[in-house]
Amino acid sequence: MPEKKLKDIEKRLRELPSFAIAFSGGVDSSFLLAVAKKTNPQKLLAITVSSQFVPEREIESARKIARLTGVEHICLDVNILGNKDVAENTFERCYYCKKQIFALIRKTGLDLGVQYMMHGVNLDDLKDFRPGLKAAKELGFISPLADAKLDKKDIRLLSKQMGLETWDKPSQSCLATRIPYNETIKSEDLVMVDRAEAFLQGLGFAKVRVRCHGKAARIEVLPDLVENVMNEKIRQKISMAFAKVGFEHTSIDIDGYKQGKMNYAIQENLKPQP
Repeated sequence: MPEKKLKDIEKRLRELPSFAIAFSGGVDSSFLLAVAKKTNPQKLLAITVSSQFVPEREIESARKIARLTGVEHICLDVNILGNKDVAENTFERCYYCKKQIFALIRKTGLDLGVQYMMHGVNLDDLKDFRPGLKAAKELGFISPLADAKLDKKDIRLLSKQMGLETWDKPSQSCLATRIPYNETIKSEDLVMVDRAEAFLQGLGFAKVRVRCHGKAARIEVLPDLVENVMNEKIRQKISMAFAKVGFEHTSIDIDGYKQGKMNYAIQENLKPQP
């Protein structure tokens, strides 16, 4: 039962005097932050890292959630594309990115007297290709949600019961996931993706991804909304808007959005060969 798992997390957190949470403002980290606040530690920090991979609206959302939760919030800026290992966008991009970001969070927390570092990875995350988890482990980050066997469904249910506004927030991922592996990540491409996704969200497509292939955009929405995107009037609006942000060609993925789609090819390569 999710409620039993929640009590387990609360018990574990009460044993820790002070900790910092890598805080994105998403469903998982917002839930972890709210639970941590209830345990009344001696010191609790929410630390958010702003980079080219994170839309500014998500940073503002994180600030708002931390303020409403009543937790001390620190926002750090980093030029993540200045890291050559990240910008080259190999299959290990996430590892190098998390290594830099989590090292910054750890240093900041330690400098402010915090003893433990945490992140909001859940049980479902462990099933996907997530090189960043290795970096978190190397830097000593604790993962209370995954350790308690909480998956995304559990977290949404418990968040709703706790009255958290993030309980039904669409899952987010960094903008780098919109660029195919082994294609160098450019700041201007991330800006185009961000603006294009913001436009689609404004049309009511809450869960959306715009995959960037140079000057070509491929739109992914939930499978049952694909027909809506293909409506002639909607298509015309999208085509004009995407052209304005810099895309020369726009297509629609008729299979729709599926989490981790960009990792499918990697996972196939990682399977043991007969």
